[in-house]
Formats: sequence, structure tokens, C-alpha cells
Amino acid sequence: MISKSKNLAPPDPVDEILPVRDLILYGFQHVLVMAASPITAVFLVAQTLGFDPALTVSIISATFLVCGLGSILQSFGPAGFGARLPFIMVPGGAPIAIFLAIASQTDVQTAVGAVLMTGVFYFAALPVFRRLLRFFPPIVVGTMLLLVAVNLVKIYGGTITGRPGSDGFADPVNVGLALATIALTVIFSRVFTGTLQRISVMLGLIAGTLLAAALGRLDMSGVMQGSFIAVPHLFPFGVPKFDIIASLPLIVFSIISMAEATGQTIATAEIVDRKGDAHAIVPRTIRGDAVASVVGGMFGTSLIITSGENVGIVRATGIRSRYVTAMAGVILVVIALIAPVSRMASVLPGPVVGGTAIIVFSIIGVIGIHVLSRVDLREHGAMFTLASGLAMGLMPILVPDVYSQFPQWSQMILGNGLAMGTITAAVVNALFQFNTPKPADTKEHA
Repeated sequence: MISKSKNLAPPDPVDEILPVRDLILYGFQHVLVMAASPITAVFLVAQTLGFDPALTVSIISATFLVCGLGSILQSFGPAGFGARLPFIMVPGGAPIAIFLAIASQTDVQTAVGAVLMTGVFYFAALPVFRRLLRFFPPIVVGTMLLLVAVNLVKIYGGTITGRPGSDGFADPVNVGLALATIALTVIFSRVFTGTLQRISVMLGLIAGTLLAAALGRLDMSGVMQGSFIAVPHLFPFGVPKFDIIASLPLIVFSIISMAEATGQTIATAEIVDRKGDAHAIVPRTIRGDAVASVVGGMFGTSLIITSGENVGIVRATGIRSRYVTAMAGVILVVIALIAPVSRMASVLPGPVVGGTAIIVFSIIGVIGIHVLSRVDLREHGAMFTLASGLAMGLMPILVPDVYSQFPQWSQMILGNGLAMGTITAAVVNALFQFNTPKPADTKEHA
């Protein structure tokens, strides 16, 4: 009887296998929220490096393909590669900027070579980095999540307003579409129950898109033009070039990326009630990032890394199954291979995507606040850990040119608010922990 009851015990929420219909529905919601990231990343690279339209669509397909395969890897985690958590993988914002800098200073083949060398470096650095995981307690993770939220809201706010100085900057119609999308998402979450409530983010995005179409802000004229099947090509720019000096900025960033992956893994493991030590899962996450980045480099993309973007979706929907993100990965692979679907994803209105992203990313900030709520912020060390982390993290986010007169090599680290804030919080917390007298010593000196 005991054995039978054990067999009937419900699975952990993260391991629950939902009906196929629900997997597709919830997985598609993840895809809609993250789709703007690979599209905007590729468009930025294409515009900067002067890609022709055919190459641009090919790289978009390749990026969707690698993001999909990486999400499947992180969700299933075979042989220690992947966290077995509900993760979605995307091209990171900072890696794209570094990729472009390398390509502009040398050529795109050298930038691709840098991606491949960085992916290999993940494996080489992981044994050392594992020893540093104890420096990421809740005070550091909570600080990082707050900075993630602020940074992502700032980035995706640009999809609503456009670039300062450009035609149509802060167009009231675009801003109104973003606000309407946010409002509709909240209304759907309040009015609906059950499945419809869980997909309120997706419903908000769809409703915002329909509103944009009604206002003449949706152009789908080119969706069916061109080929139907998209086949991403290996090494689309030719044979990679390996230049260790040119690649150094991206290699250094990989250490920062490991710190980000640590916070995201610990936070997500807590949200989905994953049993066991969350720190022990971190190496699996990083190995998954390494594999996806190497594969991405082979298809001409920048680093493909685990994203905090979908953490807000997990919390908002309450759907914690890793099989949902695995299905999202399958959907991304399908999008990659069907050219009209890729083109349709690329025409989603920027203000609507931005509005959806902002509400989701703000939820990440709420998660950070929840993590910090377990810390006694009246305690001297905790207060200064959070304050210094926010100071060093928010300054480059809110004042982007604050380090513009510093040496170029230092700007890469100092100018990355998420990295600087996380590193600062970890260092300050360690200083206070290591210098706090033990209770016995305190009593002795009293």
C-alpha cells in the first residue's frame, strides 16, 4: 500500500506534464513575449553591418532555431547540460553590442570566432566559478533581479518611443498602444479565471496587435512574399577567424553572464519549488548556455544565453512546468523553418511588444522584492549591500554616458549596470560577512 501511494504522489510542479493543448497554448505565450528579443537583435546587427534582406531573414531564422533548441536543452537537461527548469534562451543585449563592436573593429568572421571561443571558455571557467556560488545569497540575487527589471524596462521602452531625435519619437499613438496593451493585460488577468487568466499576457498582446491593426499601425504586406521554407545555413559569413585579443571583451563578459545565470537559476528554482540546493543547478544552466552559444556561433549569431525574460511569465501565470518551455522551444524551431511565420513575427508592432514586455519585466522586479523581503534590511551590512548594488547598477542604466570618458576596456564592465550592480552587491556582502564579529567575540568586548 505504501509503495502504491508513493507511485500515485503528484509530481513536482516543474515536472508536471500538461495536456498537449495547454502545452501549446502556454508555450506560445512564452514565444510571443520573447520574440522581440531575437528580432530586434538581428535587425540591429543587420542594419549596422549592412546585411541584405535575404541574409537578414536567414539570420532571424537561425536565431529562432538556436533559441528553440537551447530552450529545449535547458528544459530537459540531458547529461548535465541544461537546468531542467522552465527557461527560454535569447540573444543577450550586451553580447550583441560586443559582437557588433568586434565586427566593426575587425570583421564579422572574427566576431563569430569570438562567439565560438567564448562558448568554449564557459567550460574552462566553470570549475573555478562554481567555487564562487556561495557569494550569491538572497540579498545579492534580489538586487540583481531588481536591476534586471529596470534594465529590461528601459531597453524595451525604446521599442515604444523609438530613438530620440528620430521621426515619430514618442508618437502619442505608439505610447497609447503600449499603455492600452498594459491595461488590457491587467484587465484580462482580473476578469478571466482559469486558463484564460493564465494566458492574459498573450491575450493582451493579441488585443494590442488588433488595436494597432485598427489604427493602421500593422503592415503585413510582405509576410507571404519570398520562400515558404527557411533553411538556416552553417557559417553564413564564411570560415570564422580566431583572434584572442579581439575576442577578449566577449570572453570577459561570459564571466558576467555566469553571474546573471546564477541569479536567474536560483530565483527560478525558488519560484517553481524545485527541490534540493538551487546552487547545485547553476553549473547545468551554464553548460546549457555554453552549448547554445557554440551552436549559435556556427549559425552566425552572437551568444545565446538563458534569459530572465520568461521568469515573469512563470510567476504571472503560475504555470511552472518545464515542459511548457520545452514546447516553446519546439514552436521556436517551427518558426525558424517556416519563413512566413518568421516574417509575421517580425512585423508585430513595436509599441505593443514593448507594452507586453514592460509589464512582464516589472513582474521580475516584484520577484526581486519578494526575495529581498526575506532579508533584514535594517541590518547594517544588508542595507549597504543593497544600497551599493543599486547605486553602481542604476547609475549606468539611468545615465548611459556616465563612463564615456573612461578607457574603452573599462566601459564594458562599468557601463553594464546589471553586471556592476551584481558584482558590487556580492563583494560588499562578502566584506560585511567576513568582517562581522562572531557572537562570542561581541560578548567578550562588551
